[in-house]
Amino acid sequence: MNNEDIAKEWFDFGESDLNTAKFLLQMKPIPLEIICYHCQQSAEKYLKGYIALDGGNVIKTHDLTLLNKVCIKYNSDFEKLEDDCIELVDYGVQVRYPFHLDLEENDMRKAIESAETIRSFILNKVNK
Repeated sequence: MNNEDIAKEWFDFGESDLNTAKFLLQMKPIPLEIICYHCQQSAEKYLKGYIALDGGNVIKTHDLTLLNKVCIKYNSDFEKLEDDCIELVDYGVQVRYPFHLDLEENDMRKAIESAETIRSFILNKVNK
């Protein structure tokens, strides 16, 4: 499998996570933690897909800030995603365990926005 095929697989999974997050908005009550988790997962997969596309070694981590630093090595424009990565990084693990995060609907909306920003940024880079 070549780098483009590997990246496409990562991007497809990232798209599925983002679509899942948006679909879950229909639930009552809205599952804030799970939506935030899927937003983090989407961003993680898009970042890993970009790394794979550039032939890099995709490391096993949920740390978006670390993954973004790897992307910055390939393209310094990724510095623009730093705040969005920081916004999402805690949702990769913390919301999946019985530790209470004080999440509000605004946090969830920001998580969706950050995931969409990362997705759009990466797809824009890839499609140029």
